Amino acid sequence: MKKLLAILVLGLMFCNTSFADSLRVVDGDTININGERIRFGGIDAPETNFWGQKQACYLNEVEVFCGELSKEKLKEKIGSNPVSCEREKNKDRNGRTVAECFVNGESLSKYMVRIGYAFDFVRYSKKKYAQDEEYAKVNKLGLWTMKFEYPWKWREKIREENK
Repeated sequence: MKKLLAILVLGLMFCNTSFADSLRVVDGDTININGERIRFGGIDAPETNFWGQKQACYLNEVEVFCGELSKEKLKEKIGSNPVSCEREKNKDRNGRTVAECFVNGESLSKYMVRIGYAFDFVRYSKKKYAQDEEYAKVNKLGLWTMKFEYPWKWREKIREENK
């Protein structure tokens, strides 16, 4: 029994999975677990704050802060459920941990894309979430009911404006 316990403890120390004690949703593709900022790999969600600006979408000509909507959808999905994450080896260019995170065994990345509040970030995903994005688009879910700019294009525009 002691050997089994020792193996289990060592395995948990060296595995690449984390479990949340303290969790905060930053936006639709980023969370903070126990003080560590984790970016969901392979997806991109509208921005809640990028260089002091919120990304807007338009629903029937009405401005909607779609980054906030996306963040709220992720918060609702997580609720009070435990979150586990499988980290990638490398951090992103902003020094954030890149991971795929799960609630009750379901990928949060896949969920966010499939309900239309995040996009397949093909540059990094190799089309891992392409079918989920197509599902959301065809069924006019989430942001697909609005006029929007893809988050990567919106950030590029903001960078250009701030040169």
